[in-house]
Amino acid sequence: MEVLHSRIIGAGKPLLILHGYFGMGDNWKSHANKFAEDGFEVHLIDQRNHGRSFHSDMFDYELMVGDLYNYIQQHNLEKVNMLGHSMGGKTVMLFATEYPELVDKLVVVDISPRMYPPHHHDIIAALNSVDFSVQTSRKLVDEKLAELISEEGIRQFLLKNVYRKTKDELAFRFNLKSLTENNDEVGVALPSFTVFEGETLFLRGENSGYVSKEDEPLIQAHFPNSEIKTVANAGHWLHAENPIGFYKEAIQFLAK
Repeated sequence: MEVLHSRIIGAGKPLLILHGYFGMGDNWKSHANKFAEDGFEVHLIDQRNHGRSFHSDMFDYELMVGDLYNYIQQHNLEKVNMLGHSMGGKTVMLFATEYPELVDKLVVVDISPRMYPPHHHDIIAALNSVDFSVQTSRKLVDEKLAELISEEGIRQFLLKNVYRKTKDELAFRFNLKSLTENNDEVGVALPSFTVFEGETLFLRGENSGYVSKEDEPLIQAHFPNSEIKTVANAGHWLHAENPIGFYKEAIQFLAK
């Protein structure tokens, strides 16, 4: 059985952080350090096909929930807090409905339980256009990605996944083949009639369209003990775009 890769920071109440699509636990390092200072043992987890975790042709939320369950067993954790962004938010929502006895509090960042139509096509096309035998430096990879992705912030986020596989060859840490083939899985809805009764906080970015007014009744149906807070001056990557506003809401909820 393969166990997810993680970096563990601090000591205290376990807080498992799950990154979004094409991300990795390391994206959350600066917040993890703060949570650790505030008394949490933070687990920065790489989900399957991401970061330093194992690669697999199989990729869906049921599998990712199973990975997380195995991780919790392996590390002998009992009641954990969970925080998930985007795809990671979908993973923790499903996990909490399947294993409520293992979850204390849940923080879901800028995603709702509904179905999202497949998107990220430009990103996937751009990543697949990279040929590491031609793009032999980060600068050349960036120039290649820029042909399809104009936003520098998104390119910088993706470039964090580029590493030196050998002395002469770069590669992506994520499993691009599997993520390309399974792109439709990322947007699937939380199954109907699944409920988590525990305390839940939904954080949305003021300028992000991911969690709308229309989503609120659905959120309430799946998570009856939930509140929805909006982080000002931030889009989908609210933890990066307004880190202070994001952290204030998250810690207030987790520490109370």
